[in-house]
Amino acid sequence: MTSPPQAMAILLCLLTIVSDVIEHRVRNTWLLAALIIGAGWMIWSWLNENGAPPWTAGVGLLIGLLALLPFYVMRWMGAGDVKFFATLGFLLGGKALLPIWIIASVLGGIHAVAILLSRLVMRHAGPGLTAVQAQVGQSHLWQRVLAARAGRKGLPYAAYMAVGALLTMKFTDLTHW
Repeated sequence: MTSPPQAMAILLCLLTIVSDVIEHRVRNTWLLAALIIGAGWMIWSWLNENGAPPWTAGVGLLIGLLALLPFYVMRWMGAGDVKFFATLGFLLGGKALLPIWIIASVLGGIHAVAILLSRLVMRHAGPGLTAVQAQVGQSHLWQRVLAARAGRKGLPYAAYMAVGALLTMKFTDLTHW
């Protein structure tokens, strides 16, 4: 059975996948809402059902924050990715973070290789493929996506972490309260 913090994590993951793929953005309001609602549930559960103390979720948040903060400092990752990972640690517990990170890293690696291969193909492409690329680049939909990204570049790593979280919740017992 899915706990309310896990249900909140599922909703947050679905929203993040869409937002990060299209806009390369993780919304702070979604993260804050998930933290507040998750904390409220954990406190209520602790007081009324003898659940785990709420500060155990704080440990998951701290693990998530400290694990990815160095990558933000080195500018390898955006702040939204780090905050999202910390929020997942809060909602799902620290033991969920390693499988989430592994899955996200594999997906991110596949994406990076695909980008490198596509650049290689485009470098040696004939005029037909170059014309298709120009057509797509000028399409109204692609222009809207670029406008939504507002210059933000990089891989949608939070989306990959969200996929990792969904898979981890599906195939792992994450009862931590």
